[in-house]
Amino acid sequence: MKTAVSVPDDLFRRAEAAARRLRVSRSKLYAKAIEEFLKQQDRHAITERLNDVYSRDPAKVDTGLHRAQLKSLEKDAW
Repeated sequence: MKTAVSVPDDLFRRAEAAARRLRVSRSKLYAKAIEEFLKQQDRHAITERLNDVYSRDPAKVDTGLHRAQLKSLEKDAW
């Protein structure tokens, strides 16, 4: 699909240089950049949802296991 977008002159020049260096078309460079940006946004959304789920109910740890964990921390040099 064709579309027109406006970008600052400096960003355009940097993108042109990157496309030449990578030997890809401007369209391919922009498409790849948008794809990577959207993947990153998806990862952030997943992390936010997981944080929301895990923040509702605190994890319940077995008392004996908790004591063993605390005891092992005393031995480690931080």
